[in-house]
Amino acid sequence: MLLSKEKKPLWVNNQRSQDTKKLEQVWANLQPSSCPFQYNFHLHTSCSDGQLTPESLIEQAIQIGLQGLAITDHHSIDGFYRALSWMKRKKQVNESILLPHLWTGVEITSELNGTIVHILGYGFDPHAPVMRKYLGGYKPEGNDAQAKEVINSLHKAGALVVLAHPSRYRRRAEELIPEASLLGIDGVESYYAYGNPQPWECSRKQMNVVKSLAEKYDLLSTCGTDTHGNNILVRL
Repeated sequence: MLLSKEKKPLWVNNQRSQDTKKLEQVWANLQPSSCPFQYNFHLHTSCSDGQLTPESLIEQAIQIGLQGLAITDHHSIDGFYRALSWMKRKKQVNESILLPHLWTGVEITSELNGTIVHILGYGFDPHAPVMRKYLGGYKPEGNDAQAKEVINSLHKAGALVVLAHPSRYRRRAEELIPEASLLGIDGVESYYAYGNPQPWECSRKQMNVVKSLAEKYDLLSTCGTDTHGNNILVRL
């Protein structure tokens, strides 16, 4: 549930979580080895379909020395709020503690020319009115579920928009990425481990295809474990 402006705590105004310029800089320098020990931009918590509480997820992030991350729960920002609140309390107790940079994030189920895809949004204002239809904990329907509408709405809220795991869909990445690019998407999840390898390792074959398309269409490349289990270093 979105917090009203009247009830919004002061710490939610922390613009670090919406610093898309810094986020672009980080993405521009990502390597296949950047995830999962430096950056992770695809994580789920118990606020959607993950097993970890947001607090436990951030604890793990601190333990491994993660520099930056985003919680991308499905159609919910609740995990972000809980994680940010926990981080604030930790900082109050120990000012010297090193905390990762936490950006706002969400994963939205969408339809791209007849194919169901997942679209990730980062660095958006969670209080933007246009986001209400995507943060209620349920999949959007009708026009709200169309990829064009999802991308445009996220952009209006200030987000950078990314096509998640492009090689996991019914249609090939070679078809989907050009179509998403025409709709104005900003990036693709180039560094992803298909098949849930343990330890996590970027799938080189798919990475080469997606990275090549990202360069062709001038798109940013992101990375993430897509964690749903109890360990942020792997998917399940």
